[in-house]
Amino acid sequence: MNDDITRQSVLFPELFCKPLLARFDELHGSSDGGAILLRACDAALGMSRRLSDCLVDRRQEGKVEHSVRDLLRQRLFGIACGYEDGNDAAHVAGDPIHKLLLDRDALTGAMLASQPTLSRFENSARRGELYRMGEALAECVIERHQRRLGRRRCKHITIDLDPTDDPTHGAQQLTFFNGHYDSWCYLPVAGFLTFNHEPEQYLFSYVLRPGNAPATRGAIGILRRLLERLRAAFPRARILVRLDGGFAASEIFDFLESQRCGYVVAMAKNKRLARRAARLMGTARRLSRRSGKTAHVYGQTHYAARRWKIKRRVIIKAEVVRHPGREPKMNPRFVVTNLKGPPRRLYEHVYCARGDIENRIKELHHGLQIDRTSCPRFLANQFRVLVTAAAYVLMQELRRRAAGTSLARAQVSTLRERLLKLGVRIERSVRRIVVHLPRSCGWQNEWRRIALAVGAVPA
Repeated sequence: MNDDITRQSVLFPELFCKPLLARFDELHGSSDGGAILLRACDAALGMSRRLSDCLVDRRQEGKVEHSVRDLLRQRLFGIACGYEDGNDAAHVAGDPIHKLLLDRDALTGAMLASQPTLSRFENSARRGELYRMGEALAECVIERHQRRLGRRRCKHITIDLDPTDDPTHGAQQLTFFNGHYDSWCYLPVAGFLTFNHEPEQYLFSYVLRPGNAPATRGAIGILRRLLERLRAAFPRARILVRLDGGFAASEIFDFLESQRCGYVVAMAKNKRLARRAARLMGTARRLSRRSGKTAHVYGQTHYAARRWKIKRRVIIKAEVVRHPGREPKMNPRFVVTNLKGPPRRLYEHVYCARGDIENRIKELHHGLQIDRTSCPRFLANQFRVLVTAAAYVLMQELRRRAAGTSLARAQVSTLRERLLKLGVRIERSVRRIVVHLPRSCGWQNEWRRIALAVGAVPA
């Protein structure tokens, strides 16, 4: 920290009615005062404790200054507060609130770890430890909702897996050119859970994969481990799996049927399916021609690809899309399912509902920068995305605790701006620590209500 006050001051001599002097000289202040809510959420979930227990500390004991748990917490809370880059460690190393989050004295406690220390920490994780961290993340999410819902009140669980692109711009291991995304990238798969048709989809997994990986790689392993834990936690729940077209493979269908799961899986168009949809497409064209608008017609067929052992039900959506000034576009869509019900309802109300997870993935990319995978080592980047996923789980817990307030459906960036990024001044006495928040804060009612929900008591 620079102690030269003259270099930390600026003067606006004529901007206001009097000269204004701005000075960075508040030693006991922080701009992340609301982050103590994150610490309360972490205490409720046990997230940092469980993740750090998966890691092995191989450093020489006499040279250790920062414990593994402290290093993981520093990255976890830093990412949630918007410091996703390891270089940001220099900006918050002496921040009183960030010290407090690591159970250090806010005013006189030791400085937090530097960027080189965090970099060595990220690169020290091995494959088995990352595997255990992934399992711990999923278990933490499932156990949290088991406590919330109980074993009997959860009747329906929906699992969504979705691949997304993670563009790379360097010499990272296992980055390849992907023709679909037209870029060099990783191809991670994100997993979400929905309980009892609630509006929120809860992240439980984020697995980094090479840029040329097929969508199905690792999917059965993720689902097998998840289904075992879900059925132990919610024995009466019916489970539905929703997947996009990249997962439409015989081994996926065989596995889901062997596990007695319902499923709706998109499937790409081929010549045989196009022929079966021809009559419905003709009807859609006539309807669109008469109305001058986009038209949809739904139907179904039973179909077996060459490698399938049995025929399966395929929902057909025959669509003709019209836009002013453009030629009508034929857009047949196909969804494979083992569910019963009218084709239109299954497509529009069951399959299309998975579109909400795109908003969760956007939050991960734009709110927490989960695609900041700039480390040359693949395993170090997997470690980064796991910690970022854990930070997102904390933010989802924060959002859930905001139920009944104006922030109940707020995005991650909005939650950070309104609840975490608060300027505070810290005082410490023999008996307590006092965090002075601004009286003019526009979201103090929401902040106070959430604080009470995560364990605070009126004072």
